[in-house]
Amino acid sequence: MDINLTPHEARLIGCLIEKEITVPEQYPLSLNALTNACNQKSSRDPVLDLDEETVQRTADELVKKRLVSDKSGYGSRVKKFQQRFCNSAFGILKFTAQELGIVCVLLLRGPQTPGELRTHTNRLCEFADVNEVEAVLTQLAERRDGPFVMKLPREPGRRESRYAHLFSGAVRAEDFPAVAAGGEAAPSSSERLAELERQVGELRREVERLRGLVEQPDS
Repeated sequence: MDINLTPHEARLIGCLIEKEITVPEQYPLSLNALTNACNQKSSRDPVLDLDEETVQRTADELVKKRLVSDKSGYGSRVKKFQQRFCNSAFGILKFTAQELGIVCVLLLRGPQTPGELRTHTNRLCEFADVNEVEAVLTQLAERRDGPFVMKLPREPGRRESRYAHLFSGAVRAEDFPAVAAGGEAAPSSSERLAELERQVGELRREVERLRGLVEQPDS
């Protein structure tokens, strides 16, 4: 598989696939619509704040790679973009509806568990249960023209392992800070906040203790 997308390129292609499936009447996407899709607050991880210049530059790079095409009509003042990444007349990558749904969500949301994928693909395709999701993930990992996904080491406290796409090159453990070196789970933001609150509480109690000593009358 000779595809190596940057994070911004992965976001653009994921958005084009998503909108092609969910809002075909609005597809291909204008630059403004594509920028809004990239910066959506929902169904995206991480949430980005790209300007139109960055989206245009990224789209231009994808056009050069023949993964996106500019569908602006002759004399049109509005550029419109559509993906040639897969399932197109020009590309060799072909996915089933279920495979495409999984690929799209992984491009937009990053690593996901099979349970998360079943939930997050509900507008893109249908799965009867988590077992069916896992079967399709196995297909994507074992396809002769792939692999397209890989299973990450299971994190402590999780019942399921997450899966990551391989369209941005080889996946390394350090790319995903949820798992720290040695297999220990890195503290979440809520855990870090709780630790800070604990430390602040201890400091306050120490200040109150010292203040009480200072205010004690001389004997």
